[in-house]
Amino acid sequence: MAKPKIATTSLAGCFGCHMSVLDIDERILKLAELVDFDKSPINDIKRFTGQCEVGLIEGGCANAENVEVLRYFRDHCKILISLGECAIMGGLPAMRNGIPLKECLQEAFLNGPSVVDGMIPNDPDLPLILDKVYPCHEVVKIDYFLPGCPPNADLIWESLVALLSGKEADLPYELIKYD
Repeated sequence: MAKPKIATTSLAGCFGCHMSVLDIDERILKLAELVDFDKSPINDIKRFTGQCEVGLIEGGCANAENVEVLRYFRDHCKILISLGECAIMGGLPAMRNGIPLKECLQEAFLNGPSVVDGMIPNDPDLPLILDKVYPCHEVVKIDYFLPGCPPNADLIWESLVALLSGKEADLPYELIKYD
């Protein structure tokens, strides 16, 4: 019987949640026995090879490309998990949400202290920047949320193993605490 497939991606975030996946240490070998990684920076597969059982999403949606990737994951993954605060609430990238986009662009590209001869990029190949950073569940249906910045490696491990084995996850307070 074929192993279930897992896909992962990083949207507007720092890649810290993927580092937590790698922080499961030697258990990554056990995970590789349980699943096949499909589209993921972990194995550098760039395109889906078929339907996946689980998709892990890190980061929020800050531009049109992020939205497109997230919708593509929703279409190709039976279960979608928001991994970390950026995917769940927008995280640090969402700090710009209280400032009009025009002001953000002007500060970043025209008026910032390190800008010399600035101009706001307008190349048609660049993804359109959204009016704010959206958490994933505001764009597509998300099935599970694993909190943290980044989530604890043990939380990721316990959640994935429970999900893939059809058992209830044993998530003691120590795995999801913030103090």
